[in-house]
Amino acid sequence: MHKYLVIVESPAKVKTISKFLGANYKVMASQGHVRDLPKSQMGVDIEHDYEPKYITIRGKGDILAALRKEAKKADKVYLATDPDREGEAISWHLAAALKLEDKDIYRITFNEITKNAVKASLKEARKIDMNLVDAQQARRVLDRVVGYGISPLLWAKIKRGLSAGRVQSVALRMICDRENEIDEFIPEEYWSMEAVLNIKGEKKPLIAKFYGDENGKIEIKNGAQMQDILDEVKKSDFSIESIKRGEKVKKSPLPFTTSTLQQEAAKTLNMSTKRTMNIAQQLYEGVDIKGRGTVGLITYLRTDSTRVADEAKVSSREYISQNYGEKYIPQEANAKKDDKKIQDAHEAIRPTDLNLSPAIVKESLQRDQFRLYQLIWKRFVASQMAPAVYETTSVKIMAGKYRFSVAASKVMFDGFMSVYKNDDDNEENNTLAKGLDENSELSLEDVNGVQHFTQPPAHFTEASLVKALEEQGIGRPSTYAPTISTIIARHYVIKENKNLYISELGNAVNNIMITAFPTIVDVKFTANMESLLDGVAEGTVEWKEIIRNFYPDLKVAIDEAEKELEHVKIEDEVTDVICDKCGRNMVIKYGPHGKFLGCPGFPECHNTKPYLEKIGVPCPKCGKDVIIKKTKKGRTFYGCDGYPDCDFVSWQRPSEKKCPKCGGYMVEKGNKIVCADETCGYVENKNDKEQ
Repeated sequence: MHKYLVIVESPAKVKTISKFLGANYKVMASQGHVRDLPKSQMGVDIEHDYEPKYITIRGKGDILAALRKEAKKADKVYLATDPDREGEAISWHLAAALKLEDKDIYRITFNEITKNAVKASLKEARKIDMNLVDAQQARRVLDRVVGYGISPLLWAKIKRGLSAGRVQSVALRMICDRENEIDEFIPEEYWSMEAVLNIKGEKKPLIAKFYGDENGKIEIKNGAQMQDILDEVKKSDFSIESIKRGEKVKKSPLPFTTSTLQQEAAKTLNMSTKRTMNIAQQLYEGVDIKGRGTVGLITYLRTDSTRVADEAKVSSREYISQNYGEKYIPQEANAKKDDKKIQDAHEAIRPTDLNLSPAIVKESLQRDQFRLYQLIWKRFVASQMAPAVYETTSVKIMAGKYRFSVAASKVMFDGFMSVYKNDDDNEENNTLAKGLDENSELSLEDVNGVQHFTQPPAHFTEASLVKALEEQGIGRPSTYAPTISTIIARHYVIKENKNLYISELGNAVNNIMITAFPTIVDVKFTANMESLLDGVAEGTVEWKEIIRNFYPDLKVAIDEAEKELEHVKIEDEVTDVICDKCGRNMVIKYGPHGKFLGCPGFPECHNTKPYLEKIGVPCPKCGKDVIIKKTKKGRTFYGCDGYPDCDFVSWQRPSEKKCPKCGGYMVEKGNKIVCADETCGYVENKNDKEQ
């Protein structure tokens, strides 16, 4: 007969935890949430102080009945859901759904699923922390009133099935803003110059970069300026002004947080944030390892702290000493002063046992499990190792009044890089001839200038969006992956070759949100809301006070937007394209990838056609119409209606005006039109064109 019942969230944990506990314990899974707000209605009683109306989730009846039966028989019930706000709320919902008296409930949490951690948690059992529960309730209610308040407006204005979310709408706006920056970016010309110098008595030449003159750095802005400098340099003698040698210490990286793990997995393993979190969850909950049974391989995966437990530091020092040597142990611990907003309840993400090296567990893991575990294992070991040390050499060279420079570095001690390297951890950079000193004689072999153009900001990737959300204080570790997954699933954003692009649909949704609900999509407002939720978790803010202050303004904005929508007659736009199945005039509709032509006779007639929207500009190559086109995934570009006979394409909207400087075609960038040929560089304001 089991005396004690332990309830966890996932069946995978049941297997891992059961082997740590004796016959007196029975471990069962709730299989995630058991109660939530209803899907069919808002589920928040606005009239009665925003009280949430929770119902049992459909399909959970049998699970709850089985849990209730075991709970009645048990002397004690331990609620062992995840160690975060959501986990705390699930424990609270379980207690309510199972009709447990407070005296029967013991809340336990562990940061890693190991025998020591699980047994220690039983000794430190506590009551449910209502501050954490209320912080989660506040987030859930906020998201519900925003989503259920605004989504119907999007259905009326654009199409059914769209949604607006408190965090997803801000993420969408950030992507839109970045796309606008890229579209409006006008490249600026600049030049670089390199001199190839022979050193007397040495075989290897010296490559020196132009720096400036004795007064400081000079930016070379155009070809004429570059040619003037080049003419002067070619007739000058080159001599070494100074050589400085020194040491540069490169600190070991910090262990992973949720955000940095998602970024690094995207960059090095090409994993989406959703995939990364799914695999990390498996590693946390437990994997069957040959000869060891089910083992939880990493600590809890949702964290924004880089803190490491003292016992983990001690064991890492022992491991590093035995496997790499004493010199790889750092003199002082690698630590970061954590931000005030950090939820320091958890450690950084690390292996639960360093002795389970990637090589040992490789045969037991699936490919992606192994790749992610190896990344986490290596990063953690590196974080506990001594820094790398480089020998640096800086050479200043004079050529008449102009100055060139050479920078070189060489690894003296690899430190953490013996385990873990980034792309920028180059071992050697521009190694110099051994005999080089201030008296070395230099002769010019060649010198040339190279033209460059400034580049626009990079498109967001999942990794860089996660980084931006974290830097702006938007969302928390548990929200990054679902936020990005949602805006991609809704077709607001298109993912192509890692980059995120805004879709036509996403643009339409963002424009409505900015016009009608500027507060919701305001980055600072959303970040401040996160701080308030942290205040609830700390017990300094009452959770309903946040809703009381937020909802009335939201309601006013919704009412005003509804009135505005009433003035807009929302009808499908009729075209002159005739349906070849039933003869009706086809209408413009919105689909997952933007506009298409549909028959107004639906559902009797299912005919659809691609919508070829002309922009009123002739093709610069053949004179036919330029139309708006879509890539397979739905990204907008401009192409010739005469394809495949004409292959003209442009990511920017072409202008009908020809470039007065070179005669080429021009494109629109914000309030300017610019020559499509960067080397021409002609720019004019749009209003100049209209005059």
